[in-house]
Amino acid sequence: MKWMYVCVWFLGLTLISLNGYTQHLNSDSSWIRINLLGYQPHAVKVAVWVSKDQKEQPEKFDIIEKGTGKVVYSSGNLKSFGAYGPFKISCRLNFSDFEDSGRYFIKVGNTISPEVIINEDVYRNTADFALRYMRQQRSGFNPYLKDSCHTQDGYTMYGPMPDSTHIDVSGGWHDASDYLQYATTSANATYHLLAAYRDFPEVFMDQYQANGLEGKNGRADVLDEANWGLQWLLKMHPQKDWLFNQIADDRDHQGLRLPTKDGVDYGKGKERPVYFANGKPQGLGKYQSRATGTASIAGKFSSAFALGSRMFNDIDAAYAQLLRNKSRSAYTFGLKQPGVQQTAPNRAPYFYEEDNWTDDMELAAAELYQSIGGKRFLKQALSYASKEPITPWMGADTARHYQWYPFHNFGHYEIAKTADKLASEMAVSYYKEGLDKVWQKAKHNAFYRGVPFIWCSNNLTASFAIQSFLYHKESGDETYEELAQANFDWLFGCNPWGSAMVYGLPAEGDTPKDPHSAFTHLFQYPIDGGLVDGPVYGRIYKSLIGITLHKPDEYAEFQSDLVVYHDDFGDYSTNEPTMDGTASLVYLLAAYDSRVKPENSLFKKDHGAIIRGNTNEKKVALVFTGHEYADGVTQINKTLNKHKAKGSFFFTGDFYNTPGFGPLIKSIKASHHYLGGHSNKHLLYCDWTNRDSLLVTKTEFQADLSANYEAMDRFGISKREAPFFLPPYEWYNDRIADWTKGAGLTLINFTPGTRSNADYTYPEMGKRYLGSPEIYKSIVDFEVKQGMNGFVLLLHAGTDPRRTDKFYNKLDDLIIYLKQKGYSLVTVNDLLGK
Repeated sequence: MKWMYVCVWFLGLTLISLNGYTQHLNSDSSWIRINLLGYQPHAVKVAVWVSKDQKEQPEKFDIIEKGTGKVVYSSGNLKSFGAYGPFKISCRLNFSDFEDSGRYFIKVGNTISPEVIINEDVYRNTADFALRYMRQQRSGFNPYLKDSCHTQDGYTMYGPMPDSTHIDVSGGWHDASDYLQYATTSANATYHLLAAYRDFPEVFMDQYQANGLEGKNGRADVLDEANWGLQWLLKMHPQKDWLFNQIADDRDHQGLRLPTKDGVDYGKGKERPVYFANGKPQGLGKYQSRATGTASIAGKFSSAFALGSRMFNDIDAAYAQLLRNKSRSAYTFGLKQPGVQQTAPNRAPYFYEEDNWTDDMELAAAELYQSIGGKRFLKQALSYASKEPITPWMGADTARHYQWYPFHNFGHYEIAKTADKLASEMAVSYYKEGLDKVWQKAKHNAFYRGVPFIWCSNNLTASFAIQSFLYHKESGDETYEELAQANFDWLFGCNPWGSAMVYGLPAEGDTPKDPHSAFTHLFQYPIDGGLVDGPVYGRIYKSLIGITLHKPDEYAEFQSDLVVYHDDFGDYSTNEPTMDGTASLVYLLAAYDSRVKPENSLFKKDHGAIIRGNTNEKKVALVFTGHEYADGVTQINKTLNKHKAKGSFFFTGDFYNTPGFGPLIKSIKASHHYLGGHSNKHLLYCDWTNRDSLLVTKTEFQADLSANYEAMDRFGISKREAPFFLPPYEWYNDRIADWTKGAGLTLINFTPGTRSNADYTYPEMGKRYLGSPEIYKSIVDFEVKQGMNGFVLLLHAGTDPRRTDKFYNKLDDLIIYLKQKGYSLVTVNDLLGK
C-alpha cells in the first residue's frame, strides 16, 4: 500500500533518544504530511501532523538529518486545529526558520515523516516536466505516439453555414483522458503558457522541436507549446465573424483507446462535429447547455491572441500582426453578444457550466491595451473588473462544474501592472479580498484548506496559489504567504492522503499510479506531469454516474464524509488529469522556481559539476585537496595570508579525523579560508575507462558523504558554510552530480587546461611524473593564451614523501604572477556566488 511509503517507522533512527517527546503518541494512527517535492530554504516551510486517536497536541517536533541521525532542529512551534476529515486532532509544524539545505525527517513522538528535502533547486525544471503532459495531449500530430490522430476534424454544427460543412480544425489538445476539445480550456491553457514564458523565461529549457519531437530549435519549449495552442485557436476563429467553441461531445465516451485508434463515429466517418459559438443553448442529444452569449469564449480567444502577438513580435513580425488582428476581431465578436457560451453536452448531464464572462472580457481588453494601445481598452477593462471584483467561488462552499472559469482572474494583474496608481491599487485590492475570503475558511483547519472540494478542486488550488503569487508580487504584502504555500504543498502531498497529485512528480514519492487514462490503463504509458482532478466532497463522489473502484481503496482510512480521493482508474472524479489544470500548474511551478535565482548560466559545467566560474570576472579560486598528506598546509596557509589571498581546502573525512591534522585545520579556519568536503574515505565513484559505470551505490555515496560532513562538523563547519563538494580523484559522472544536489550541495571540479593537478606525482611514477617547473609553465602558458577568468586551479595540500619537488614551494611565485595579471584570488564561495 502506497501510504506505507510515508513511513511512520524508520529503523535507521532507533538510536535517537525519545526523551523530551510525548511518549504515548501512537505511530500506527498518526502521520506527518509534507510537501514531497521539497521546500526552498528561505520559503515558508510547514508540515502537518494528524492523528486518528490522539487527543492531546504534541509538545514539540524534531528535524533529524538523514544519514547521521542527528537532531539538527527542535521546535515547539506547533499550532493545533482539532479534528479534520478522518482525523481527531491535527496541528501545523512550522519550521520556516530552519534554512539548511539537505535531506531530513520530521519526528513527533514515534511518528516520522517521509524524507524532507530542503534545497534551492527542489522546483528546478519542474515546469518543463509538466509540459510533457501537454505534448502528450496534442491532437493532430501526437509527438508521444509519433503518429497522427483526428486529422479529419471536422464538420460544423450551429453555424451560419449549412450543418455538416467540412472545416479544417485539426490540432490543439485533447481536454483530458477523453478526446473532446474545448476552446474555453484550450484558450485559457494557451494564455497560461504564454504568461509563464513572459513572466519567467529564465526557468524554461529548449529540448524539443516545435512538433514536439526531441531536439532543440532555439526556442523555449513552453513557447512552442503555447504556439501549438495559438495555431489551433486560429483555425477555430478563421474569419472575423466565425468562432467555434468545441470539437466532439460526450459520444466520445465509448470505451478506452488511444487517440490514434479513435473509431467513434459521429455520422461522417472520421470527422467530428465542430460547434459554432452562437451564444445559444446547444446539445445534439438529451441534454443542452444554458448558453446566453459569446463573450466568455471570445474574450479568452482575444487575450491569448493579444499576449501571443507580444511574445512573437520579435520572432515573426507578420505572425504577430496576424495575432493582433485576430485578437481585435475576437474581442468584437464578444462585444456583440455579452454572456456565456457553455460547452455542449449530449448523452450525459455533464458540461462546463460557465456562468461568468466579464472576467474574460476584462483580460482581453487589458491585453489589447498593452498590444495595440488605446485608452478605451483600458477603460473597458476597468469597467469589466468592477463587475466581478472577486472570482465567485472564492469564499463559497460549492459551485457547479467550471461555473466560475477561469478559476482566477489574470485581468486584475494586467490592470495592476499597467494602469495608474489608483486603478492599480483597486485591482490589487480585488485580489486581496478574494484571498481573504478563502482565508476566513482556511484558518480553521491544519491544512489551511479553504478551497471547496468540487470537481477539479486541484485546478482551483493551483489557480488560488497563482493569484496569491501575483498579489504578493504586486503588493509586497506577505499576509497570505503561508496560505499560498499551503495550497502549493497540498498538491504535492501535504494533504490527508499524503499523496502528490501530479503524475511522476516527485520521481520518488507517493504520486498517482493508476490515473483515469487510457495511456496508463491499457499500455502502461506514463503521463508525466499530468495534474489530476483532485479530491471531492463525499456527497459529490456518491452522486456521480459510473464510478466503480477497480481495486481495494489504499487510502480507505483517510477517506471521510467531508472529502475523498482515490488513486484508482475507476474514479474519474478525483483521478483524471486535465490539460488546462496542467497548464496552470506549469505557470505555478515556474513561478515558484523563479523565487530562487537560477544557477549562473555563465558558469561552465561538465557532467553536472561546475568547472569554471564567470569568465567575465578576473577571479581565480586556488583549491587544495587533502586525504592522507598534510605536509604543505602550514606553508600554503602562510603564503596565502602573506598575499592577503583566499584559498579553498577540500579534505576527506579521514583527513579531518586525523588527530595530528586538527591544529592545521583550525589554522585554516582562523584565516577565513574555505573548508569543504572531499568524501569520507576517498572513494572512487566510477570506472576510469567507463565513466557511466558507477562503483558505488546511492546509499553508499550518501553514507560516505554524511560521514565526511560529520567529521567537518567537529570543527564547526556546516553544510551552510560549505555548500560546495569536490569529488575524490576529481572523477565523477552525472548521477554523482545529481546525488550531490539531492544532498543539498553543489558539485564542483577543477578547470581543465593546465597540469596543476599533477603536483601529487613522484619520480617513481615514470612518464606520469611532472616536475614543478613544468607544472608552473603549463599554468602560465594557459593564462597567456586563453586567460584564467573564473578558473578553479587545483593543487594538493600535501603529497607523497617520494615527491621532493613540492609545488607548494612555488605558490608564492604563482600568486605574485596572477596578481600582476590582475586576478583576485578568492574562495569558491566568492567565485561561484554563494
